[in-house]
Amino acid sequence: MAYVFDREAYNKRVEWFKHDRFGMFIHWGLYAIPARGEWVRSVERIHKEDYEPLMHEFNPIDYDPREWARMAKAAGMKYAVLTAKHHDGFCLFDSKLTDYKATNTPCHRDLVREYLDAFRAEGLKVGLYYSVIDWHHPDFPHYGDRQHPERDNEAFKGVQHDFDNYLKYMHGQVEELCTNYGKLDIMWFDFSYDDMTGEKWRATELVRMIRKYQPDVILDNRLEVSGSGFGSLATAHPTEYSGDFVSPEQIIPPKGIFDEQGNPVTWEACITMNNNWGYCATDKNFKPAPLIIHKLVECVSKGGNLLINVGPDARGNIPPESVEILSQLARWMGKNSASIYGCGHAGMEKPENGRLTRKGNKLYYHIYEAAIGDIPLEGLRREQVEKVRLLPTGAEVKISDSWMSANYPDTVFVSLGDSPILPDPVDTVLEITLRA
Repeated sequence: MAYVFDREAYNKRVEWFKHDRFGMFIHWGLYAIPARGEWVRSVERIHKEDYEPLMHEFNPIDYDPREWARMAKAAGMKYAVLTAKHHDGFCLFDSKLTDYKATNTPCHRDLVREYLDAFRAEGLKVGLYYSVIDWHHPDFPHYGDRQHPERDNEAFKGVQHDFDNYLKYMHGQVEELCTNYGKLDIMWFDFSYDDMTGEKWRATELVRMIRKYQPDVILDNRLEVSGSGFGSLATAHPTEYSGDFVSPEQIIPPKGIFDEQGNPVTWEACITMNNNWGYCATDKNFKPAPLIIHKLVECVSKGGNLLINVGPDARGNIPPESVEILSQLARWMGKNSASIYGCGHAGMEKPENGRLTRKGNKLYYHIYEAAIGDIPLEGLRREQVEKVRLLPTGAEVKISDSWMSANYPDTVFVSLGDSPILPDPVDTVLEITLRA
């Protein structure tokens, strides 16, 4: 029987995701030891025999997933996604299909199980990232592949790989994750490229197996496409392996994402805090917390989510710069999260002085820029507005009747007092109740 996309079941599945809006990505693995990013083995063409011994010194004695979970929750994040296995093939979970795993390192711990237990205990939704490519497995293509560490190594030229055997391994590991670790909220696959896409991964079979064990789990779109491309989810007829959300990487879509009929598509922008996903000791190019706050608001205003990354070091510590950023996010989200959770498109043009998010009859006006005199609430007429309040305090914000704004009767102006400095210089949020 031909597959028919079930829109009703899909909408129910992604409902929590579209409400929660904000999550933590965690890239962690052996690459934290060389500390030059998660692609270090590919970029530097490191041979297996030179990279594999890292597992014998991997001992994250400071790993405390409960502390990670508390930081994520305080920062206003509602879900998290951890790399169960990245491209280098090393597993943070106790897979029965390989010896290349955390339980065989000096730490002897199932790091995935500890993460899941800790984040669930804080009431957060939990997700696992799994790379469908694998530079460690002998049957994943080596020579001539676009990114394999041995892509230029003549010793592998002409070597025959049993790709079906690799797929059996890959599907088997996904089945382990789906059956041994309780309810999962997200499975985040990475990634397709060139001819390695869709049914090359036996994607229909894989998704059916996942849905058998985890019927409510939501999937990204990277069994079908890479980080670029929206895939069939943005068409009228999504495939069975289209995934549940589009996953733009290191970019926020200029206008959001819409399907061929003009309907909003569920999406999540995944963004690094600095310039690397995995720990990189010399990368100090951390995005300031105010920028991340603005980008979170931008995502929500365009109907999307933000998944912001941390890359713990080899001892299991989230870098201090990331910790400080999370603490600043916590201060803002602690007062303004109502303008994020359950919010989306406002149905209005972006104002010049900030952004808009909306939930029902509550319009959240995010003001980034102070005005001279009263502040214009662009796009609103006075008869539309029932009341205006400062979101963090609930304080009344009066609609202005000053003579200076009388020339602009089609725009609502409000007064925040005599100070030329906004109450929150990063993002002052007004909660505007609209008349029915």
